[in-house]
This record gives sequence, C-alpha cells and structure tokens, in this order.
Amino acid sequence: MIAEPTPLHGVYVITPDRFGDARGFFSESYSARAMARAGFDLTFVQDNHSLSARAGTVRGLHFQAPPHAQAKLVRCGRGALFDVAVDIRKGSPTYGDWTSEILSAENGKQLLIPAGFLHGFMTLEDDTEIIYKCTDYYAPETEGAVRYDDPQIAVRWPEIDSSPILSGKDAAAPAFAQLSSPFKFEALP
Repeated sequence: MIAEPTPLHGVYVITPDRFGDARGFFSESYSARAMARAGFDLTFVQDNHSLSARAGTVRGLHFQAPPHAQAKLVRCGRGALFDVAVDIRKGSPTYGDWTSEILSAENGKQLLIPAGFLHGFMTLEDDTEIIYKCTDYYAPETEGAVRYDDPQIAVRWPEIDSSPILSGKDAAAPAFAQLSSPFKFEALP
C-alpha cells in the first residue's frame, strides 16, 4: 500500500497493492494492519455504497459534526469520480482550501479524509459506484453541507456537457461564508 500526503494536512491518497494477470486483479482494498503500519489509527464502523446513474452527478459538499464526526476512506468500485475534500478546521493554515483526486475502478486509488473536512464528488462516467468506510455511524441530526460551487472555495470541477445533477438538498445548501465550523485544527498523523 502506498500512502501519499496531499497539500491538506491529514488527507492522503491511498493506493492498495494490486496483483493482476490475464483474468483480472486481486487487491486488499482495506487492511487495518496495513493502515496501522502506515501510521493511521482509525476504527471504521460503517460502509456506504452509492450508485450514480449519470455522469455529472454531484453529491456534496457534506460533513457530520461532533459528536458524530466522520473520517472517511473513499474509493470507486465502478466508473470514475472526481473526489474533493475541503478543510473546515478552524485555525488550520489551509482552512477553506481543497484538494481533489480522480478515483476510478481502474486506478484503485482511495482518498482518506479525516473528520473536519467537507467531502463531495462528481461522477465522470455513467453508473459510477462510490464505496466508503466511515469512523462513525450516520447521524442526520449532525449533518451539514456547503454549496458545491461556492465561489469562496472555488473548486475547479471537471467540465461536463450539461448542468450538474444535484439533489434538492444539495442545490439548497448554504454558502461557505455561512458555515460556523464545529471543528478545530489539531495536528494529525
């Protein structure tokens, strides 16, 4: 497994080893032992699996506040997606900054996003599946969101041929300036 830091402290691109032949490949998509050897001390309690039927579907930018804040390990099971993390930890030198990675079934990359970040993605292919592990259970009373296209964050989303496909909830998400972040910056491993 390769763990590469991103410009945002605590966010990593994780690439598990793959072993392939003419039949396809085998990969341990998650290993607690490998993660611990890489210095990550996380206990995942829930796996989520989402299918987006159309390319250009945007989900996010979302977070869960304490006491149910979630770290996530995100991967793509089919298709491809543009995955984004935005730092919302008060006092962080990168507060409001974002990083992205293209995750695909082909490249096997994953994005490790600690608590204290917004998370969202745009599908790049039809029938894209996103699979992610969470360190806390879904708690709707603690969820929050920010508009995916907020100009203050200025994520450079991929160009698509049509308007992004959003849920009503995501289309009505508030601006970044309205966010009162419940997170504080702490040095992470």
